[in-house]
Amino acid sequence: MAARKLQIHRNVFMGNFRALIGKKKAEPQSPFQVLYQKYRDFTMIPEKVFCSNLELAQRMVSPEVSGAVVECGVWKGGMSAALAELLGNRRTYHLLDSFEGLPPVTDADGPWAKQWQERKDLWYFDNCKAEQMYAREAMRLSGVEHFQIHQGWFKDSLPVLPDFPIALLRLDGDWYDSTYTCLEHLYPRVVSGGLVILDDYYAWEGCIRACYDYFSAHKVTDRIRCTSEGVAYLIKNEPFPFQEAIG
Repeated sequence: MAARKLQIHRNVFMGNFRALIGKKKAEPQSPFQVLYQKYRDFTMIPEKVFCSNLELAQRMVSPEVSGAVVECGVWKGGMSAALAELLGNRRTYHLLDSFEGLPPVTDADGPWAKQWQERKDLWYFDNCKAEQMYAREAMRLSGVEHFQIHQGWFKDSLPVLPDFPIALLRLDGDWYDSTYTCLEHLYPRVVSGGLVILDDYYAWEGCIRACYDYFSAHKVTDRIRCTSEGVAYLIKNEPFPFQEAIG
């Protein structure tokens, strides 16, 4: 009996030992992942995409690029808060949202958008509705001092938005009308070298059409690029590859 108990203890010990040495050492989190964990309850953006947004901001929005950070379509404010904590107090942050959810889709948004809004069963998040208090709390957690929240439909809030230069513009309005209205009022304010993130460019037809229509109407030739995680973005007035060579 004693020998049997000893064998059982030995087996348990060896099992625990093998489990211990077989367990991979946890990889340290990047600063972007740390920010995601902090604001995950304030965003519906997947972790890798969230971190890709932050990496873009850190890489492209240098101290030499002056201007505010503006996000149109903030939900609970997690992305704006993470950007604010990353870029710091030297900038002002503007958060724009209806806080009443998304407006009804139009024909320009395509059949999939209509189906999403009617079915209410796929990543619906109550039609992307959230009370303003969540965004305010997220910004409080970021520790930045200078931020403003502008509540209302873009067609109403953007025409009365004070004029200021923009270093980073993130558009997350989903539909055609929302995206076009944001581009119409805010793209001219983006400084040369400023970053524009088009969150829904690969998600909704309306966003793609709005970008094509606005850029075509205003003869904008800035190239839309894509990160490895599928985040569409552009740099305003980015030089063309052969611009210096051809003079």
